[in-house]
Amino acid sequence: MKLHHTLAALLAGALSLGTSAALAAGPEGIWRTEPDRKGQVAHVKSTRCGSGYCGTIVEVFGPSGAPVAAPTVGKRVFWDMTGSGSVYEGQAFVPAHNRTYAGKMQVQGNRMKVSGCLGPVCQSQTWKRVR
Repeated sequence: MKLHHTLAALLAGALSLGTSAALAAGPEGIWRTEPDRKGQVAHVKSTRCGSGYCGTIVEVFGPSGAPVAAPTVGKRVFWDMTGSGSVYEGQAFVPAHNRTYAGKMQVQGNRMKVSGCLGPVCQSQTWKRVR
């Protein structure tokens, strides 16, 4: 999959429902991207790495919802995401463009707006927390 063949693929979590509200607002967890042009979605695992957060594609699903083989599985799509509260900034890689962009994540409960910019042009998508 091309973790969203757009810059919204651009970048193309609370640990569990029982965590505290403070943890629930963070970016750790598994996130589902929006569908790309092929109708595929990816699951991105966001974890602490160093002083920030990193995200790696761990699985890709076709339009039917079944897992599909994709060369992007295992690819890191964001890193060095640092911040406080619900806003984090760092670097994002878009496999479809084979390019790195300035990235930003805004966590709002079980949704995370992920955006990337190249100069004044920015695109975004909203990911949903899977777990």
